[in-house]
Amino acid sequence: MLRLISSSSKSKSSKTLASYSVPIHFPNPHHLSGSSANSTKIPPLNRYLNRFSSHGFARNPANFADFNQNWSGLRNFSCESSSSVRRETLNYDVVIVGAGPAGLSAAIRLKQLCRENDVDFSVCVVEKGAEVGAHILSGNVFEPRALNELLPNWKQEEAPIHVPVSSDKFWLLSETRAFPFPSPFNNHGNYVISLSQLVRWLGAKAEELGVEIYPGFAASEILYDTSDKVIGIATNDMGVAKDGSKKETFQPGVELKGRVTLFAEGCRGSLSEKIISKFNLREKGQGQHQTYALGIKEVWEISEEKHDAGSVLHTLGWPLDPKTYGGSFIYHMKDRQVAIGLVVALNYRNPFLNPYEEFQKFKHHPAVRPLLEGGTVLEYGARTLNEGGYQSIPYPVFPGGAIIGCSAGFLNVPKIKGSHTAIKSGMLAAESAFGTLHKESPLENFWDSLKSSWIWKELHSARNYRPAFEYGLFPGLALSALEHYVMKGRSPWTLKHGKPDHEATDEAKMWRTIDYPKPDGVISFDMPTSLYRSNTNHDHDQPAHLRLKDPKNPENVNLPIYGGPETRYCPARVYEYIADENGCQKLQINAQNCLHCKACDIKDPKQNIKWTVPEGGGGPGYTVM
Repeated sequence: MLRLISSSSKSKSSKTLASYSVPIHFPNPHHLSGSSANSTKIPPLNRYLNRFSSHGFARNPANFADFNQNWSGLRNFSCESSSSVRRETLNYDVVIVGAGPAGLSAAIRLKQLCRENDVDFSVCVVEKGAEVGAHILSGNVFEPRALNELLPNWKQEEAPIHVPVSSDKFWLLSETRAFPFPSPFNNHGNYVISLSQLVRWLGAKAEELGVEIYPGFAASEILYDTSDKVIGIATNDMGVAKDGSKKETFQPGVELKGRVTLFAEGCRGSLSEKIISKFNLREKGQGQHQTYALGIKEVWEISEEKHDAGSVLHTLGWPLDPKTYGGSFIYHMKDRQVAIGLVVALNYRNPFLNPYEEFQKFKHHPAVRPLLEGGTVLEYGARTLNEGGYQSIPYPVFPGGAIIGCSAGFLNVPKIKGSHTAIKSGMLAAESAFGTLHKESPLENFWDSLKSSWIWKELHSARNYRPAFEYGLFPGLALSALEHYVMKGRSPWTLKHGKPDHEATDEAKMWRTIDYPKPDGVISFDMPTSLYRSNTNHDHDQPAHLRLKDPKNPENVNLPIYGGPETRYCPARVYEYIADENGCQKLQINAQNCLHCKACDIKDPKQNIKWTVPEGGGGPGYTVM
């Protein structure tokens, strides 16, 4: 096995992750196998990086010849063989975990500040998806406010933001009718976009500024010094078999150490949650627990005569019962594409409710089905989102770094938007981190700048919308109308959230099972068909990334008391009960199906399921979400 080592003896390592998976992408697999007489064998750490650059576009194969001749001198590296499996350490000024809107915006803002102040701080972004954007799923009606601040010339620089909102409708649905209401969303000046495509573009902009982005690397461990200060992260080992043995493709993880570490993993980030718990950040912040929802989405291609670019529709009501908060969206994108989805709050009580089946049922509504008839589904996906808002914001700073974006939870629930606040939070964190590195100012300035920013004002004014629906659909609509039209976010009170989502689940004996209609294969689809459209892929021969704290809990608690809710709240059929040789029902975990939505980590009644990162590069492969 070959590995690259730095030939520099500087105290600050000049190594990068290029040492382990050189981000140059070859025109065919023979270069990796060494079958070409003139090829140089590259360390095969990450097979997912062979085809795409970090922002998702194929690199020019013509560059390969020059690289092939000169790679051993790249960034002062030399090559030596080694059988050692010790973990290498790479040093950066700033390490960012997650290449989403928050992480990439932080990286861009840091490099902008470097140029403005004529200094050079190294910035590395690691992303568990096979490419930047592969794990990004959102509605998305995009508010460009933060992007205007970050990259004012985004229009001239060909950002994939082309479809302005042309109409904004809001319906209350019964089973057979749609009742129009005044739209409370005020989407004038916003755009219908694919967020996965936007972050690809942001990735390209970050790389142009000198940010090093490495997709296909899953951050699995937080590194601390002796004083419990965070000093970076470690990626998980690659090429480990399900039984824990090392395969021929084994490569040890890499330690990425930073003077500042920013966690931008998105909603319910696995490392972010550890940080929040370890440093009691929830209690130091606004104090209330986070609440969540599960969003399920498809992108369709419909006929030209039905397509209305920029049309935006939101609904409440059917198919959900009046006690379950949630709603749907239909956004007309470009190129005859339509994004359609259902969002279900995860504090629902009925253990027999199946969000995936509710979504399939929704598409058959008389006001929705005609739009989809004759169309085809391009992609399917699911993701949880934060709904706690202002009340649930944690103190974002900890010794050695900060939590940003949806890892902290800046989603504006009544707007159903979080991308603009994620971008802004990344910018604010970057400015504080730059001050820490350049002027030794405290990183805690991030908290002060956050509270004085428009993020804080926006979330404070929106704070009572989500908890209003704890009282049911119609009381929630009445209270929301009062907040929006009369109090205008200036209420002297702040409503509290109800139970944590996992505690809200009732015992099965309190509810009847729900008999969902069978999919017709035209408008509604079975789970395997949808999973195929998500481009989800995991190596089957790797340790399970979905772990049970108590292996007997599913058979002893979840199934007899709650009716096995994990078989329904998961939108990927990861969990199913199968009879063993004695006829006893046992939980089978199909981890290869996982969409990385994190619903199981949130909704399991006894918090028995722990979501951890799988091998880097696994998971969904979204392109138009």
